[in-house]
Amino acid sequence: MNEPHPLPGAVGISHLRAYDWPAADDVCGGSPHIHLTCSEAYVVTGGTGAVHTLTVAGYRETPLEPGVIAWFEPGAVHRMVEGSGLRVTVIMENNGLPEAGDAVFTFPPPVLADPDSYAEAAALPAKEGPEAELAARRRRDLAVTGYLELREALLDGDSGPLREFHRAAAKLVAAKIADWVPRWRNGALRAAERTGDQLRALAEGDPRHLDDARVTVTEPARRGGFGMCGRRDEYDIPGHRGRDGERSK
Repeated sequence: MNEPHPLPGAVGISHLRAYDWPAADDVCGGSPHIHLTCSEAYVVTGGTGAVHTLTVAGYRETPLEPGVIAWFEPGAVHRMVEGSGLRVTVIMENNGLPEAGDAVFTFPPPVLADPDSYAEAAALPAKEGPEAELAARRRRDLAVTGYLELREALLDGDSGPLREFHRAAAKLVAAKIADWVPRWRNGALRAAERTGDQLRALAEGDPRHLDDARVTVTEPARRGGFGMCGRRDEYDIPGHRGRDGERSK
């Protein structure tokens, strides 16, 4: 098989099943987190559930059922919540950036303030098995602890703690930006530039780029991994794996 091309627009894609583990507030679901540079879309393909979001505008619960597409921009804290058999296909902007650290958990402020503590709390010691599940549940629960504090403040009309979380997250990832820029240039930016090249060629009556058309097919490289939101089917496509192999969702 030929080396796979990036997906259209250099987006990332995965399939999710929401965690069914109850958290401290008796809600079953994933680890609340944000993305700093990537919009994300949930395409619901089965079951029911919700996505709970925190933005400066407030707290929102969006029901999820087959046929619904919900998407959110960088800075929106999101928590995928299980109802009954929820299945979601995730489309992620800027493929490769979430895997390289663009996603930040809503851990409590002391953890966010210490890069080593954050890395330890976010890490999974294994990909599968009881140890991996225990670590995934532990980091989910820690993220929920910080999330509930942010939500309580928003419900009281105070967006200050959420803004502080944004600042802490930005500071936490600052050293990674130099790695993100070439990923973006070689991915999403190059995809947009390629369309511009094609438009200019077609305007000049030159269709030669059509001769280079290829068909690419791939299958999940890993099924049921422990992601941020739930159990995740992952694809190895260009730009999809970060330096440490960690998956975002």
